[in-house]
Amino acid sequence: PPPRRPSAGTPILRDAPAAVLRHSGEHRALASGPRKPRVLVIDDEAPIRNAVRRFFEGRGWTVDESADGEQALRVLADIPADHFDVIICDLKMPGVSGMELYATLSRRQPALLGRLIFATGDVASTDAASFLQQIRCPVLEKPYELRVLAETVDRVRSSAAAA
Repeated sequence: PPPRRPSAGTPILRDAPAAVLRHSGEHRALASGPRKPRVLVIDDEAPIRNAVRRFFEGRGWTVDESADGEQALRVLADIPADHFDVIICDLKMPGVSGMELYATLSRRQPALLGRLIFATGDVASTDAASFLQQIRCPVLEKPYELRVLAETVDRVRSSAAAA
């Protein structure tokens, strides 16, 4: 039978873990062999997600995308902590913001915090500045250069591997 199309609002996950596929009603065996690095990009702006996806795919990574924090939390709830090598999250989004996502992960899955990178164009607001001073996650200030993204990702991966 032809593959089932996801309904509106359903995240499209390439090579999703079995737990996520079960949630979507699909079943597929996970491929064996060497594991490609994997990133989750959380941003409400499609052009930014697309640019970051192209960057990582060009490096041979598997890329999953989420348009908001609520959708990302559903995805992250069903996976082991080491499923994503890196999680890049916009700080300010409608609905569940990056700050709220961080707070939820702190309570539910603190092991993921070492893989989290924030991206934001708003480092000047009081709430953003206060939040960013309190956390230990790297922050990319939008617009950021792809070289800076690559360096930050490499640093986070090295730290996560050493932990």
